[in-house]
Amino acid sequence: MAFTLKTYGMLRLAVVAPELRVGDVDFNLAQICACVSKARESGAAICLLPELCLTGYTCADLFFQPLLQQKTLEALHSLAEFSADMPALVVGAPLAQGGRLFNCAVLLAAGRICGVLPKTFLPNRGEFYEQRWFAAATERDSDFLLLAGEPIPFGEDLLFQAADFPALCLGIEVCEDLWAVEPPSGSQALAGATLLLNLSASPESLGKQDYRRQLVASQSARCLAAYAYASAGPSESSTDLVFSGHSLIAENGQLLIETENFHFDSQLALADIDLTRLLGERQRNSSFTNARARRSYRVIEFSCPESVVTDLQRPLSQTPFVPAAVAERSARCQEIFALQTSGLMKRLRHIGSQKVVIGLSGGLDSTLALLVIVRAFDRLGLPRSGIHALTMPGFGTTIRTRSNAEALAELLGCHLRVISIDAAVRQHFVDIGHDPARHDLTYENSQARERTQILMDVANQVGGLVIGTGDLSELALGWCTYNGDHMSMYAVNCGVPKTLVRYLVQWCAESEFEGEISRVLHDVCATPVSPELLPPDEKGQIGQLTEAVVGPYVLHDFFLYYFVRLHYPPQKILWLASLAFGDDFSAAELRAWLKGFYQRFFSQQFKRSCLPDGPKIGSIALSPRGDWRMPSDACVALWLKELEPDS
Repeated sequence: MAFTLKTYGMLRLAVVAPELRVGDVDFNLAQICACVSKARESGAAICLLPELCLTGYTCADLFFQPLLQQKTLEALHSLAEFSADMPALVVGAPLAQGGRLFNCAVLLAAGRICGVLPKTFLPNRGEFYEQRWFAAATERDSDFLLLAGEPIPFGEDLLFQAADFPALCLGIEVCEDLWAVEPPSGSQALAGATLLLNLSASPESLGKQDYRRQLVASQSARCLAAYAYASAGPSESSTDLVFSGHSLIAENGQLLIETENFHFDSQLALADIDLTRLLGERQRNSSFTNARARRSYRVIEFSCPESVVTDLQRPLSQTPFVPAAVAERSARCQEIFALQTSGLMKRLRHIGSQKVVIGLSGGLDSTLALLVIVRAFDRLGLPRSGIHALTMPGFGTTIRTRSNAEALAELLGCHLRVISIDAAVRQHFVDIGHDPARHDLTYENSQARERTQILMDVANQVGGLVIGTGDLSELALGWCTYNGDHMSMYAVNCGVPKTLVRYLVQWCAESEFEGEISRVLHDVCATPVSPELLPPDEKGQIGQLTEAVVGPYVLHDFFLYYFVRLHYPPQKILWLASLAFGDDFSAAELRAWLKGFYQRFFSQQFKRSCLPDGPKIGSIALSPRGDWRMPSDACVALWLKELEPDS
């Protein structure tokens, strides 16, 4: 199904490293046109090409040849006509003004030359001799450049605003400008540029590719912008240097795409930039909003075509909290485990406690919390016997989960206590006049609150802390019993979403523990998620599956990421979910689960408003003292209305 990216605040961008011949402007023009045409077929709205790509960067003293300069002017006018029904394009060309030659970036769109931006920083060291041929932007003597009798905006003080796309504002710099102490792109971003373009002819040398990649990604993060870098390829002269064509697109610190290197034929890479995301990031970043651009800019309007496409050219994971690459995921798990452990260690050191109490169910969350406690005790040099692990079987407890809980506590050397809540809860039913055959919310929550009471009282007995086990996803959905498992004295899992909890336990089984402990941990990972508050089925298996009630956690974590972290509106989240999960869920299912997410998230804020302390782990935290502040009686109607089929 085709869709328009602009509807969702996005733009398809192409970076191109065209095949060229040094000094052969006609050949280079033909290659550029071919690449731009190919980009248009792929839905690109803007094409970025390398520094001095019309002539070749390595022309050296040939830049002074009047014939080469004249051919360049002719090629620019041809490109202007060509751009009439093409993507907007930015090309590099040597252009003269006031008796000086400038290394320029030229924006062409909708059949006209929109503006010319000369290079600010001219390298003149090592292999670079640019000051031999070119003048710096600051040496221009006019704000306009006369091309075929028409005055064209000229200068380093230009920004380009898309006429019908307010989120799209271009800032342009040329190669060395990025490598300077204060790149022009920083001031351009502060003045409103959301997409920063760099035309480059950076020669290759050992280790430079990694540095370039870091530089581009870092500048995009620092500027809260998208940053595209198009570099000259190996067709440039190899007299003393080799060029690779390494071209990249990054967005707010994330590398979206890069070209393959050292290809003599033209290379093209596409990425979809989320411009409205960048505007949102800027609004929420006080360092950005309080800063001011170091100069004033002339804003030139240009036309940018629609990107009507059938796919999405940017990473889109079903599990945004979980890295796909095994090595990266392992490193992330190690870091998270260290954050959780260090947070608990600090709390124990502060109060001088050598004992903790934890309710161990045999499920994922309490297992992860126990592993964190064990590692914290080991690092503090405390005996594991100070860890009081309580398993409290009730009406829904199965043999599998109870066995895993007891085995894990014993194998890890904890102090294990088994306290049945059956009689206490039945007595409570008598006290409040509740029929135990009625398996309603009272039936379920009475068990959760009885367990919490036991944990709190045992903590008083032994002089320790109750460690909470609930995770970030449960807090988002309110899937916890108020003043039951909702409450603890320190919550180590509150910053970890459910989709990541399983990987953390798995990582512990493979990297931190071994033998029988590892076997038990793997079985915990294979156990269905359940609060086990309703009786088992006739085969003694878990009779209450959490995801059958609240929905798949893989969906809710996806919704949570885009709603809380990126503040996307419902229709955009639904659209992304349809792209990510279209093979697994119908459109109606996705819409229904997303509506359920909003309803639960809004209605359950009161539980998050009084959370116990716990460490922030990733980019999302729901602590009322930290990242998320929301009134408990906020109305969800606006968000639900946007999800109506006819909205």
